[in-house]
Amino acid sequence: MSTPETDLDRLTHVQARIRRAARDAGRDPTDVELVCVSKTIPASRVEPLLAAGCRQFGENRVQEAAEKWPKLRAAFPDLTLRLIGPLQTNKVRDAVRLFDVIETVDRPKLAAELATQMAREGMKTRLLVQVNIGEEPQKAGVSPAEADGFIRHCREDLRLQIEGLMCIPPVDQLASPYFAQLASIAARNGLHRLSMGMTSDFEQAIKLGATEVRVGSAIFGAR
Repeated sequence: MSTPETDLDRLTHVQARIRRAARDAGRDPTDVELVCVSKTIPASRVEPLLAAGCRQFGENRVQEAAEKWPKLRAAFPDLTLRLIGPLQTNKVRDAVRLFDVIETVDRPKLAAELATQMAREGMKTRLLVQVNIGEEPQKAGVSPAEADGFIRHCREDLRLQIEGLMCIPPVDQLASPYFAQLASIAARNGLHRLSMGMTSDFEQAIKLGATEVRVGSAIFGAR
C-alpha cells in the first residue's frame, strides 16, 4: 500500500482509520470527531482541509491562532476552533474571544478567570478539564485524584458548564489504561465528551470511548 503524499491524501487515510476503528468498537463513526491539529501550519495549508469539509481544528497558542484564524473563520464561519495547549490567565480574554472550545482548564485560578471573562464578554465558550492522567510533572492538568473536586468546584462555585475531559497519556507507556481511567472519571461525573487520542494512539482511544481525537502529524507530516 502506497504512503499518502499530500495533506488531503493523509486526511482521507486518517478519516478511513477513524471509521474503521469506530466500527471495530461497535460505535457509530459519526460519534467520533476528528480535530485537525494545525499548530505551526500556515493558513495556506489549512484552507484546503476546510474546503474538503473539515471543521474541527486545534491550536496550541493563542497568539498564533489570533494571527491565522480570523480570515479563515470569515470564509468558513461554521468551523470550530479548539485551544488544546496550556492557557495563561493573562491570555484568557483573548482566548474566550477567539476559541469555541478550551480543552485545557486545569487549575482554580484559570477556571475563575474564565468565568469572569466569559461573563464580561457574554461568551459561552465550551470547556473541557485537562487531566494529567499519567501524573507527569512536566505536563499540565489536574491530577486524577483531584479531578472530581475540581470539576465540582467549576460547576458549583463558578457556574461553569464543563463539557468533558481531555488528556495526553505518557508517551512511553501503553495508552489504553490511561484512556480507560479518563473515561471512568468522566462517567462518574456525568461527562460525555472525551478528547483523547493523537496520531500514535487514536484507534485505542476510539475503542475506549473518545468522542474527539486530535491528529496532527498523521495529516500534516512531521513538524
